[in-house]
Amino acid sequence: MELTAVIKGLEALTKKSEVEVVSDSSYVVKGMNEWVFNWIKKGWKTPDGKFRKNTDLWKSLVELAKGHNVKWTWVRGHAGHPLNERADQLAVNATPARKTN
Repeated sequence: MELTAVIKGLEALTKKSEVEVVSDSSYVVKGMNEWVFNWIKKGWKTPDGKFRKNTDLWKSLVELAKGHNVKWTWVRGHAGHPLNERADQLAVNATPARKTN
C-alpha cells in the first residue's frame, strides 16, 4: 500500500514539481534512495534469478519520479510527526468498517 500511495500522489501532479515524500515506510524511502539503482542494474532480479517483489509498482514509481525533483524522507511512525499522524488517521478513516462478532 505504501508504494501505491506514493504512485497515486505522483500521478496526481499535473506539471513537473519539487516534491518531498515523507513516509514511515523504510521500504519506500530506502528503496528509492538506495536499493532501486542496483535493482535496475540487475534487471530487477534477485540473486537467485527471480523478479523482485512488487517490480511492477517499483517500475511505475521510478518512471513517475523521473518527471519530478523528489526528495525521499523517512520519519518514525506513530512518533508524533503531525503529517504522519494525519496520514495514518486518513488511512483508518478510509478503511471499510470491519464486522466484529
